[in-house]
Amino acid sequence: MQEAELHDLSDDADYAASQQQGSASIMRCDSGKKSSSSEPEGAQIVYLKDNVTIHPTQFASERISGRLKLIKQGSSLFMTWIPYKGQSTNARLSEKDRNLYTIRAVPFADVRSIRRHTPALGWQYIIVVLSFGLAFPPLYFYNGGVREFLATVKQHVLLMRSAEDANVFLVNDFQNPLQRTLSSLELPRAVSIASVPSTPVSVGESSSQQNEERTDVRASIPQYNGTQRQKGHDPARDISIQVLEKFSLVTKFARETTSQLFRETHSNGFGPLERRNSNQSALDYSHKSSEYKEDVPVQSPVDPDPLEFDKLSLVWGKPRQPPLGLEEWATFLDSEGRVVDPKALRKRIFYGGVEHKFRKEVWAILLGYHSYESTYAEREYQKSIKKTEYETIKNQWQSISPGQAKRFTKFRERKGLIEKDVVRTDRSLSFYDGDDNPNVNLLRDILLTYSFYNFGLGYCQGMSDLLSPILFVMEDESESFWCFVALMERLGPNFNRDQNGMHSQRFALSKLVELLDRPLHKYFEQNDCLNYFFCFRWILIQFKRELEYEQTMRLWEVLWTHYLSEHLHLYVCVAILKRYRGKIMGEQMDFDTLLKFINELSGQIELDAILRDAEALCICAGENGAACIPPGTPPSLPVDNGLFYSQQDDEVL
Repeated sequence: MQEAELHDLSDDADYAASQQQGSASIMRCDSGKKSSSSEPEGAQIVYLKDNVTIHPTQFASERISGRLKLIKQGSSLFMTWIPYKGQSTNARLSEKDRNLYTIRAVPFADVRSIRRHTPALGWQYIIVVLSFGLAFPPLYFYNGGVREFLATVKQHVLLMRSAEDANVFLVNDFQNPLQRTLSSLELPRAVSIASVPSTPVSVGESSSQQNEERTDVRASIPQYNGTQRQKGHDPARDISIQVLEKFSLVTKFARETTSQLFRETHSNGFGPLERRNSNQSALDYSHKSSEYKEDVPVQSPVDPDPLEFDKLSLVWGKPRQPPLGLEEWATFLDSEGRVVDPKALRKRIFYGGVEHKFRKEVWAILLGYHSYESTYAEREYQKSIKKTEYETIKNQWQSISPGQAKRFTKFRERKGLIEKDVVRTDRSLSFYDGDDNPNVNLLRDILLTYSFYNFGLGYCQGMSDLLSPILFVMEDESESFWCFVALMERLGPNFNRDQNGMHSQRFALSKLVELLDRPLHKYFEQNDCLNYFFCFRWILIQFKRELEYEQTMRLWEVLWTHYLSEHLHLYVCVAILKRYRGKIMGEQMDFDTLLKFINELSGQIELDAILRDAEALCICAGENGAACIPPGTPPSLPVDNGLFYSQQDDEVL
């Protein structure tokens, strides 16, 4: 998608309204500063802007407009964005969709940076990045106001322009630059988050806004002073803080927001991969009050599952089969190596997976590196051609001299991040274990080469998680690269800077839960969990942190078949949630407790049972389920032609 398509909104109804309301919004802001009769004592609106818009999908016509405010209370500054009520530029966006993206009372003490985007054609927008690597969806300013927004922020908090990127403004950046690097964020003591009790008060809306916003939709500002936060530190838990936990550290003040991984800055949420034996037990949620007690929760009545889930699995979820063996694999091929019946093969793999000893051959076909119609000879010829092409791309970064590297900031940054990540990726496996392991060097080289192959997307932390099993299976640098390229054709949007891929998948997940378990959806709605952020890492790296290594490979090959749906991973998410719905609802888990609980499921998920449940749910949902998923939601279906991975396809991402 070209940027102009997203930003060119001049024919939009919201834009037309903004021309009439633009000047009025500044006037209302001024009046809000002078009069606080409708605000609690000490709370003051210092900035107000109408028609600030969020795009929940990649389609320009689907957008949600609202009111952005900066509110000062005591010495703390808060940001809110409340969508308008009763306005719709697209019938597909319901009020529930709007509520999903509402931003209420985010303190700037929890904001890491603000990135300003000023495209040559279109509208300015900002991305607010939180201190632990999350970010809100881009906020588009239809009729200007970004400069005034930043100027207002600067009046109340320390705001400094980044030395590395003139469009990035660092908030409350007191630390030494070394401490701000991703590696220092990964240190146990560096990610300890304060957890202080708060007393919420409601900031009422001005009379001019009541026609657009219901009075019960208010920005809830806690009685909170950022200078008085106490660092809650539990040394016993420090050792358990791991990579993707950064994505799980959502403070109580930001729990209602959607989030996105903001790449290309060192504030990203990924960190080092520790050894696997600590991975499975250590992905706990560390944002925990010092007064929290591990008492057994009191069970509350739970609404029954409308699908009678256990019976559904028995009726529709077929038993799993043994992995596809070598002799059976041969029956799917003709004398020249072509797959005779691709659908039958995908079905067989869907129900049983593949024996490891010939995964190399099968994965290349499942991913689309080789086509189902290719012969043995054609596959060997393609390997030769693609190896040469790979070496050509690899030579692009290998030929960069030290002098050139000093003037090539993007290359230095990406190379540094990759080198940090690969030495922490799956090191408990013998394949990657030990000092100077050549396979670790291969991981580095492949990821660096991919950053030149797809320079627009480059390298994002988490890609090493996706590449690791591929290299483990393929055991060849060039073939691993091209299979990784094929996988990124499907999952690349997960790492896009605007995070549309992740947004659309979590949006679809919300709709699927609403379809398949309305009581559970209602529970999430009542407990401010509709952003489904607790499923973020499941989607981002395809459950790699939830399963053992062998189980991860088996799940991936099942997902790659696209046998029942290209979005089976979303049904897997629903299946896991429904498996534990009784515990979630019975113990009345709030957002923080649910987040901690979901993290602690790592290593405890029974893959075969969940796959049966996901199959049953997918069949039950049928066309209604498919309708819940917006077009273009990742992962996209693979292209039939196995030779489709050329550098000109970089524009897709």
